[in-house]
Amino acid sequence: MKYQFKTTDELLDFLNENLLSTVETAELLGVSKARVGHMVKDGKLLPANDQPKVFLKESVMERKLEQEKLRKKYRPYDE
Repeated sequence: MKYQFKTTDELLDFLNENLLSTVETAELLGVSKARVGHMVKDGKLLPANDQPKVFLKESVMERKLEQEKLRKKYRPYDE
């Protein structure tokens, strides 16, 4: 996917709306920061940038849906 921005403000707005830090990602997924690191290492979550680790909100939301399905399947006692 290719993005084009007319102004720096547009770029900054896009980044602020669509990038998540490791802490924000962990909170959204309901896991620890260490678990986010393991998910990256295991290839289950792709960072948009390596240092500092930031993630596209879209990919985090996709992972969240996948995790919810897996939790329902393997942890039915949580409901």
